[in-house]
Amino acid sequence: MSDETADSTLRSIDLTRIGERRYKATNSRGGVLPIGSGDDPDFTPVELLLAALAGCGAIDVDIITGRRSDAETFDARATGHKVRDEQGSHVVGLTVTYDVTFPEGEAGDRAREVLPQTLQRVRDRLCTVGRTVAIGEPVEYVEGDL
Repeated sequence: MSDETADSTLRSIDLTRIGERRYKATNSRGGVLPIGSGDDPDFTPVELLLAALAGCGAIDVDIITGRRSDAETFDARATGHKVRDEQGSHVVGLTVTYDVTFPEGEAGDRAREVLPQTLQRVRDRLCTVGRTVAIGEPVEYVEGDL
């Protein structure tokens, strides 16, 4: 039984070193994602955070606006500045920008109309990744057997 089956709130990945400063993350469904230090094409941890922010919001935006009309185009960009200061290394100025177009007509108009309030709901309530970053949750780093 997977961890997710035992506890419906638990999310987990396993990380394995696959080379010098290269790792693979594997989820419980068998999905694999390479992670690197920035010396290769693999996503860095900060880039993964940005992707998670954009992707989390995109799913909610797509679901809500898609009830009115399918998007003709759907793109997003997440940005932030990696800094080191008295608080240590962290990312500041996080912004996710969505560029979504809908077809002409009544359905497209309804989707366009709901998009601004959908982005507010994503920010204030819906996106688990963004809410976790905004609220702030302590992270424990521990040694142990997996």
